[in-house]
Amino acid sequence: MTISPKSVCFDEGTMWVSLEDGQILPVALAQFPALLNATPQQREKYEISAYGLHWEELDEDISIEGLLMGKQIVKPALYPVDSTLSAR
Repeated sequence: MTISPKSVCFDEGTMWVSLEDGQILPVALAQFPALLNATPQQREKYEISAYGLHWEELDEDISIEGLLMGKQIVKPALYPVDSTLSAR
């Protein structure tokens, strides 16, 4: 079974990946130096595929499978992205 990304948003130090099944993955930008050092405009220029995320300008590819390995998943019912981001 493939879990596909639905959208991505960022705060100062975290990328929040929303999945088609409703889960939200918090990912520390420190894990991806290209994204950490990118401008907000560069971060927003991503492409979604069935298997992951791609930033052409940054030459960065991130697979959802890779993120799911060992990653804590935040359930949207417990931590909606909007309230999580505004609390930071």
